[in-house]
Amino acid sequence: MSSVVFRRSLLAVACGLAAAPVLAQSASEIIITGNPLGREAITARADSLSGAQLREQGQASLGETLDSLPGMSSTYFGPQASRPIVRGLDGERVRLLSNSGASQDVSALSYDHAVPTDVLSADRIEVLRGPAALLYGGSALGGVVNVLDNRIPREAITALQGRVQLQGASGNRESATAALLEGGNGQQAWHVDAFERRSEDVRVPNALGRIPNSGAQARGGAVGWSHFGDGARLGLSASTLRSHYGTVAEDDARIGMRSDRLAFEGEWRAPAAGWQSLKLQAGSTDYGHTEYEAGVAGTTFAKRGQDLRLQARHRAIGPLEGVLGWQWDSNRLQADGEADKVFMPHTRSQSQALFALEEWRTTWGQLQAGARWEQVTQRSDGSPVASGFAPGERRFGPRSLSLAGHIRLAGAWQATGQVAHSERAPSEAELFAQGPHVATQTWETGNAQLGLEKSGHVELGLERQDARHALKFSVYDSRFSNFIGLMATGRTLGPDALPEYAYEGVRARLRGFEASGRSRVWQGQGALDLRWRADQVQADNLGSGEPLPRIAPWRVGASAVYALDAWRAQLGFEHAGAQRRVPKDAVTTGAYTLWHASLSYRQKVDVGTVHWFARLDNAANALAYSASSVLTSTVPGRVPLPGRSLKLGLQWQF
Repeated sequence: MSSVVFRRSLLAVACGLAAAPVLAQSASEIIITGNPLGREAITARADSLSGAQLREQGQASLGETLDSLPGMSSTYFGPQASRPIVRGLDGERVRLLSNSGASQDVSALSYDHAVPTDVLSADRIEVLRGPAALLYGGSALGGVVNVLDNRIPREAITALQGRVQLQGASGNRESATAALLEGGNGQQAWHVDAFERRSEDVRVPNALGRIPNSGAQARGGAVGWSHFGDGARLGLSASTLRSHYGTVAEDDARIGMRSDRLAFEGEWRAPAAGWQSLKLQAGSTDYGHTEYEAGVAGTTFAKRGQDLRLQARHRAIGPLEGVLGWQWDSNRLQADGEADKVFMPHTRSQSQALFALEEWRTTWGQLQAGARWEQVTQRSDGSPVASGFAPGERRFGPRSLSLAGHIRLAGAWQATGQVAHSERAPSEAELFAQGPHVATQTWETGNAQLGLEKSGHVELGLERQDARHALKFSVYDSRFSNFIGLMATGRTLGPDALPEYAYEGVRARLRGFEASGRSRVWQGQGALDLRWRADQVQADNLGSGEPLPRIAPWRVGASAVYALDAWRAQLGFEHAGAQRRVPKDAVTTGAYTLWHASLSYRQKVDVGTVHWFARLDNAANALAYSASSVLTSTVPGRVPLPGRSLKLGLQWQF
């Protein structure tokens, strides 16, 4: 029955695409993450948020900020800890980057661990699937999420420039400020920024009235510098972030987090005969957080990591252009606290990889091939505070290949396709976890005998790139011979009789579709556009015949956007279907519709431009629960999606 529903949903969307022309992303938009060769067109599905869209949709967490993009959902452990999910894949399968460098944190280790990123400091966020994802990590089976800023200036600056942003929201009594200042003399450029965000418990339309313990405070900033000259650029930056937030599963559990990072970038043009450019990136991160219970420090996590990537672009060899590179990552993770509350040993992880991306452009389209060869070592050093963690080491050699391309059709149409074989080494938690996880109220059990996670992927798409009417549509099918998932066992363990969730490898299949667009429906005194998107993913455990857990339901959304001179108004909705396809003993979720509206005005002032904006989210104050959140099953009814909230703000750019 479920496959029939899936086929009908797909057919309905396909018929809708054929019936009306629509617009997706602007063809002129630059996606640097998925476009290392500097092309206007890329062969993989890519989306981004920037400018007014990022300013209005930006939330405290990265997952909630991206949730409105096609194929994207979030882990939603409350409004602060929410990691992106791409096409039903989360955790280690989604590679998080900061300016294309590794994000060293523990957000993939547990749902209550926040990503140490605040979008107030971001210029653009990009999401990529396809061959180019292999450049950034073999774990990127789902995709890559890259948060981009200008903390290391990439272009010469000859004058003083910057921006200031102020905003507040009613639903959680949030207040946020951010400021950025840059300057330079053509050869030297500098950058400085700072932000602060404060919020209280989030208002929701259930009996509790608010999500208990969901308030937070965060602040951070950075300084950066670059030198330009003689066909080269060298830059450095230092950034910091501090956050203190409630973990929402309990009334008195909170996390105090810190993250400090040093980053270096270098770029040399024409470094040697036959080579067009050479790029070097390096970073060192010192991350830590403490989990507090009733104000008393409990488990602490400390992670120190270093990353290095060298990427060289060769000159054209006949019709071929491409990049070759080497990447190295190393980190040490320590989890300490009370002996009966530590679920992870001390671990060391190290990986190095060679990667390549080659592109062949022809009159009829282009082909792009990617390959990655890795060596990964995961080591457990046991725990100085808890017994039961045996020292051990595992070595893995993942290999991944991908081929994608597009063929130009009549007019502005093109067909796209991709095939890929991907392999991923198990993470530290998947191998070595063993114990009670207080924040999620579960007992997690790793499996030191896990092998490589392997998948095959096929995707077909259709696009229309036009200034007024365009679309993006893709259908995909991924089959895993060894899908590593955190599965409920039905047992309870420990003195508190916590439900056990164990990591195991199963055969699995994920298939779905994504569609998005915008159509100019009226042009006169101003312009009226219709924007829309739809997606669905169906995920199955082929061994047990049950659905995989925590998969978002089918979704559809639409917005009418009216622009007149400096004014812009928008009214729209996001509808999610009921999720009844869940594993045994998991909680189902009902369908819901969230309405939103926004109004913005661009005002020229003596120095620069001021953008005023107002956005109303969940205007009907609908009660809704996330199917992709573990909290929906572990603490049913406690943590719904946020209720009605009005956000007001301004951004001054000069």
